[in-house]
Amino acid sequence: MHAFPQRDQRAPLWHRQRRLAGVVLWLGLLGSGSVAAQEDEDPGRFEVRSASVELMDGVYYLDAWLEYRLSAEAQEALEAGVTLAIDIEVEFLRSRRFWFDDSEANLLQTYDLQFHALSERYLVVNRNTGEQSSFANLFSALNFLGRLTELPLIDSALIEPDEDYEIRVRTILSTEDFPGPLRLLTFWRPDWTLRSEWYTWPLED
Repeated sequence: MHAFPQRDQRAPLWHRQRRLAGVVLWLGLLGSGSVAAQEDEDPGRFEVRSASVELMDGVYYLDAWLEYRLSAEAQEALEAGVTLAIDIEVEFLRSRRFWFDDSEANLLQTYDLQFHALSERYLVVNRNTGEQSSFANLFSALNFLGRLTELPLIDSALIEPDEDYEIRVRTILSTEDFPGPLRLLTFWRPDWTLRSEWYTWPLED
């Protein structure tokens, strides 16, 4: 499968420097313990509530309802200028008798969630297509991310008609693109291990 073309989403230099200063300040507060998570703070939750595929014009498309609730620490980082990358992973599995399932195809869809302090708006960027959507509050941005409709998965010609298949999907808060010091900190902090369980169902004819 081919990824969609990506666009250059880099902000102007002065804006990137301003955001970087906010990230550095937030890292300092985090390291000093001033932004330490409290026991009563929301740890966040990612969940796939439902998912299904539909065959249209020889292509399978995915519809899914995802629930996103950021931890307090992740939300603080977002508002300090840290871009949060949210991955949606989809796999087609062929059932093989007396052996492990065989992965036939997989898809990675990534969205960047950003907060722009000057406009006080939240921006969702589809990293695969470059499409951008702007929202007045975090709730609306997360609700938008949670409604996945008609995402193309795989051509039906690649599916063997006499085989049994399963599809599974999960969503993850990725920390791979974080600056080194932040990535190291998040490795040890449970509020950053936000990921759903795999949601699995059989492919029906």
